[in-house]
Order: sequence, then structure tokens, then C-alpha cells
Amino acid sequence: MQSSSNLFPVALISAERRGDLSEDVYRLKPGNSPDGTVELAVTRLGLADVPENRGTPIILLHGSFSNRRFWYSPKGIGLGAYLARRGFDVWIPEMRGHGLSKRNHDYARNRVADYARYDLPAIGAFVREQSGQKPHWVGHSLGATTLAAALGGQHLGAPMVASVALFGCQVSRTHWPLKIPPVEWGGRFILKRLAQVSGPRFKRGPEDEPAGVMIEAMRWNGLFGRFGDAERDWWKGLAEVDVPLLAVSAAGDRQDPDWACRQLFEQVGSEHRQYLCLGRKHGFTEDFGHVQMLVSKTAQTEVWPLVERWLKDPLTPLVGTHPEIAATV
Repeated sequence: MQSSSNLFPVALISAERRGDLSEDVYRLKPGNSPDGTVELAVTRLGLADVPENRGTPIILLHGSFSNRRFWYSPKGIGLGAYLARRGFDVWIPEMRGHGLSKRNHDYARNRVADYARYDLPAIGAFVREQSGQKPHWVGHSLGATTLAAALGGQHLGAPMVASVALFGCQVSRTHWPLKIPPVEWGGRFILKRLAQVSGPRFKRGPEDEPAGVMIEAMRWNGLFGRFGDAERDWWKGLAEVDVPLLAVSAAGDRQDPDWACRQLFEQVGSEHRQYLCLGRKHGFTEDFGHVQMLVSKTAQTEVWPLVERWLKDPLTPLVGTHPEIAATV
């Protein structure tokens, strides 16, 4: 079968019409990481009746224990579907072992470092090849953290990124028990025996997460931990990032609190950056939660239009909509 890309083997595995939307699913085999079995499913959403009139490309990255359905439900509801109906060219990757992306050979050892170094650059290159434009990137939770790692590690930059929006993204919240070496060692031992953590079992989401991602997060929070891998300090690298940035927190988010999201935002060196906290104190009708900031009826009316405005013009401040929004800090 002929590849859909000149970069690496890509197969179109399905092409369906979903109401007013078209849904094309590609299987990417980048072959750029030590594990040659990695395959990534990427769904492309657009308007079914205007397939040749693709707009600005947007890449949406889901968080932990999740998949493409965070952005696009079977009924055609979600930020991804909303943006597609607004004329954007929407791309929704699923990380290794999530959704339509099969589990790779070393699934249990998958890490954010692998996603940032190998997977996101391959996805970005493919989307740019297909669309002819630099894509905008939007990430939620672990997807946003992976984006921050790719930027701080210099795996993604201005040639591949038109702008970045990070929702519920932080690495500063400290879990003090993990500072005690025996506790960290015990946690690693248990996770290695489990190989993965079940999202459905622990009511965290529809997908499992590989133990490697959890162990990596424990290392970040360990006694001498840092946000980075053996080669790079991603936190320091964020100071060198120079792409338009929107960072969004939620006032009711206990997992990734506002203060910690703001710390990461302030570390990024971008000239054009904006910060937004979704809460009553800042002009919204409710204190949004970690998931509700993007998946709720209130988000549809209060948050999605702001995302659209940002994507259309990341260099223009959103000042005037809510008092908390500022061009820079």
C-alpha cells in the first residue's frame, strides 16, 4: 500500500462521514525511536461538504487516561468538533497505547520524554506536510505537559509551532512523601510490577497509563528531581522558548492548581504570552475543574470561543473579555 506521506510510512485506515464532519484516521509509523513497533493514530476532522477547503491546522493533545474522545465525542460534541465546524483543520493524535494507537513493544516503559523527543515532532512534521502550514498546538493536562517538555527540550520550536495553548499544565505541585527515598523506591517497585495503571479501575478515565509515565513523574517529584530527562533540563529550556503561548488554569482544579500553572507560565520566555484562570473571581460563571475547563456545557459557551479567538490571532491580547487575562506577566 502506498504511503500517505513522503516522511515515513503512513496509512489511511478509515475515512468516514460523521454527520456534518469528515473523519479521516491515519496510522503513522515514524520509525524514529528505539522502539520500532511504535504506531500512532491521528484523526483529522473537517467539514464533510468542503473537503478541499481546509483551514488553519490545529493539533489537540489529550491528557492521561484519555484518548481522542476527550476532544470529539461519538455524537460530534467537543472542542475538536467545534473548531472543525468553525473552519479549522483539526488533528487529534492518540499517544502510544491509547485509543486507536496500539501498544508498542516497550509500552510499560513509555515516558513523556519519548513522546516529546520522538512522537510530537513526527506528528507535527506530518501535519505540516499535509496542511502546508505550521500547526497550532493545544494540550490538556499530561498532553500539555508533554508539549512543555518538547518545547523545553528543544524538540519542537518555531519552525514547527505557530502557537501553543496549555490547559491545566504544571510541574511545581510538590508531593512531599515522594521526597522520602524509601517511599519513592517503594512506589517505583510497585509500578514496575503492575506495568500499567488502569484508568477504569481507579476511575481516572477510559484508558490505562504505562508505568513508565508514572515512574517518570515520581522522579520529577523526588528528592533531587527536576522537570527533564538525562540530557536536558526542560524547565530551564522553557526560558528559551519563543512561540506565542496561552496558559489556562481552572480555579476549581485541585490536580493542577492555578498557582502551579502560573509558575510554569512565568518560566516560559515567549515575548507573546497570555494567562487565563477560569473562575468566578475572574469573570466566569463558575470555578471550572480540571476536566470541566474544556468538557462541559459552560465551557462550550465561555471557553471554546476564547480558544477560537486565540487561534485566529495569538498575537492580540484577549484583554477586555475577562479582567484576569493579560498579554504578558
